[in-house]
Amino acid sequence: MRPCLLLVDGRPGTFTDHVLSRDDLDLVLLRFEEHLSSLPTDHLLRTADIPTFTIDADADADIRREAERYLTWVAGLPTRPAHFCNPQEPLQEISQRFAGLVGLPHLDAEQVAWVRDKTAMKRRFREIGIPCAEFAEVVDGDEVLGFAAAHGWPLILKPVDGWSSIDTYKLNDEHDLARLLPLPPTRRWMVEEFLTGREYQLCALVAHGRVLDTYVSWTPCALLETIYGGINGSISLGVDNELGIDEKELVQRIVDGMRIDHGYLHMEFFRSDDGGIHMSEVGARLAGCELPSNHGFARNFDMMAATLDTYLARVPSLEYLTPRCAGDLLLPYKPGRVVKVTPLETLLSMPGVVHGRMNIAIGDDLPDQRASHASAGYVQIVGPSRQIVEDRMNGVLDAFALVTEDVS
Repeated sequence: MRPCLLLVDGRPGTFTDHVLSRDDLDLVLLRFEEHLSSLPTDHLLRTADIPTFTIDADADADIRREAERYLTWVAGLPTRPAHFCNPQEPLQEISQRFAGLVGLPHLDAEQVAWVRDKTAMKRRFREIGIPCAEFAEVVDGDEVLGFAAAHGWPLILKPVDGWSSIDTYKLNDEHDLARLLPLPPTRRWMVEEFLTGREYQLCALVAHGRVLDTYVSWTPCALLETIYGGINGSISLGVDNELGIDEKELVQRIVDGMRIDHGYLHMEFFRSDDGGIHMSEVGARLAGCELPSNHGFARNFDMMAATLDTYLARVPSLEYLTPRCAGDLLLPYKPGRVVKVTPLETLLSMPGVVHGRMNIAIGDDLPDQRASHASAGYVQIVGPSRQIVEDRMNGVLDAFALVTEDVS
């Protein structure tokens, strides 16, 4: 029997492209009216023949009404979805609640809090014995200063429900804090101690509550540093993983403690110089940028197909060939009108570059963005070692040029 999947379609990406290319399942798309503007015209044309349910912009006020409207609508389809996948962080709360209301597999409200509310997440880490940074929710500058008095500077200030380092700041002293005050009351805010050591990313595939495998990525720069111009990339360690920890056991503790049944998990953690591990965050969805496909390139297997299997209640066969390292490099971004940009074809001809995409063109007006995913495009690079991939990334950066002019 062909499976039928309800897929949240909020922003096109590699995983969505993979699902759209499959001819062995039935697909229904779930969209949100307030996010339709983020869907490119070519994507809308490509998906025009796929059954699509769009949730009204005011759905937060009456999501139950939208669920009832969906149930009436889906009854008229030849096949009704029995599986659900939301690959995008910002839509977790409303999409998981919607899935529950229409009888699909989903995260309950407590689980959503654990993977979206960073204070609830870190409290849960502590309850299940996972080390993490000291933290506190704050509402004003005095509370931030109180935390600094107890734990010292620097510290990290960020939204409780933030993602992609948007509105996340490293504060070195009270002068850095003063520039951000007052804290906008429309959002919840938190502070946490600044951890030293190296930041890693950790992904996992889960089926029927069991961690099938884990995938470690090296980040040349900490994610927050990419906001300030650091090299914005990650390298999946098919080889050269010298962490010396049991990543699978670590993730299984999180899966058990958060009652995760299936799907893709994306985590970030810090490893201190003495070997200690502090978990930073966990997301119950696909990793951003091209991390999932990096893992596929690093192990020569179809990571997208394996991920989809977990959302279809299957256990994928994970068979790897010729391991290596593979990374994605986000190309530098600059606001303004584009007057010159290095052609993608030039970058694809460079050593180790196996794939890429350019998101901009000459004449485009680029808005100012402060987010770790902001980029002119990306390339994916493979090599026999982490260092060689990182060296090749630096070679691409040396060759890449983006020139913009002020349009104000």
